[in-house]
Amino acid sequence: MEEVAGVDGAPAGWVVARVRPGAVRWDVVPDAAGVLAVTAGCAAVGVDIPLGVHATAGRRECDDLTARRLGKARSSVFPAPPRAVLTAPDHPAACARARALTGRAISLQTFHIAPRILDWDALPDRPGHVVEVHPELSLRTLAPDVGFASKKTARGAGQRIAALARWLDPAVALADLPSGARLDDVLDALAAAWSAQRWACGAAEVLGSELDDRGRPMFVAV
Repeated sequence: MEEVAGVDGAPAGWVVARVRPGAVRWDVVPDAAGVLAVTAGCAAVGVDIPLGVHATAGRRECDDLTARRLGKARSSVFPAPPRAVLTAPDHPAACARARALTGRAISLQTFHIAPRILDWDALPDRPGHVVEVHPELSLRTLAPDVGFASKKTARGAGQRIAALARWLDPAVALADLPSGARLDDVLDALAAAWSAQRWACGAAEVLGSELDDRGRPMFVAV
């Protein structure tokens, strides 16, 4: 297996898991450019953030398809609002723009991840091996027989570690975790790496087929 990477948001920026047979290397970097730097040479990079947004209106097809697949766990999907909403100076302004453009306000949690979406959206070029993933969908695809509890609970963390053990050795993956990232962040990064590995070998399922206003594809790889 070629080296692949999974990326999830963390308090200090982005936590990156670089996975190859028998080894997992961890990094915490401040921004999307840092992610691209530390994952140079990886066959695929799965990122848990919307990659590509509409300029002024419309829901992303991949968000709706992901939510539909997640069923009862669909609350973990935060539909990416238009870029005009993401650039609002505060939450009330974002809600006003969202209502005008889409007919509904956005949650405070969605507003808080706007800088992370814009971090990736601002890249002048996004390599084709960097793909959007959704860790909760990755885990449920990896372990479809598991009824996952919240990732914030001990039971949920244990379930996710057990599910990931179907793909890699948790003793290796979790032996030396980085500072600046929480346990649920690193488990999400590993789940993202699983989908990245599937993308690298041509086995990933693709949800969505739209292009953003800059001509870049918007989809979720599972």
